[in-house]
Amino acid sequence: MSRIGRAPIAVPANVTVTVAEGNVVTVKGPLGTLTDTFAPTITIAQEGAVINVTRADDEAENRALHGLTRTLLNNMVVGVTTGYAKKLLINGVGYRAEKQGKRLVLSLGYSHPVHFEEGDGISFELPDNTTIIVKGIDKQKVGQVSAKIRAKRPPEPYLGKGIRYDGEKIRRKAGKTGK
Repeated sequence: MSRIGRAPIAVPANVTVTVAEGNVVTVKGPLGTLTDTFAPTITIAQEGAVINVTRADDEAENRALHGLTRTLLNNMVVGVTTGYAKKLLINGVGYRAEKQGKRLVLSLGYSHPVHFEEGDGISFELPDNTTIIVKGIDKQKVGQVSAKIRAKRPPEPYLGKGIRYDGEKIRRKAGKTGK
């Protein structure tokens, strides 16, 4: 059995979990509501304030889905209670970010500004003009939006300029050597 899949999911008192026909799970909490559909071979059972995930048999696909389903359910519960955030740092002369209403505007050395819209459960915070915090209740969407922002100017290995995640190590290269 999967060690991750066997672990029970504790549901806080202010969170409501509903398992409908066809393994459609809805999680409601103080920050919002998330809904997802899971494989029919995985059984999701709620007993009081605990959710248990079991699989029908030991086929390879079901073994793979067992731990995945449990982790996705746990991410949904954590998302509606505390939410998720990713911090991005901007390095480079003239590189900066600003917020105009619900729009994130990035100046990244291109001839035009780069825009990202808030919405679909995602919001942006800017403590200063070189730090972006992407927040939301869906861990997958927060990671995807963060990756799209980083992809606009990934960090380069010579000077380290670009957008990087907080805590990300940039492998630096030596430049040209003199004569």
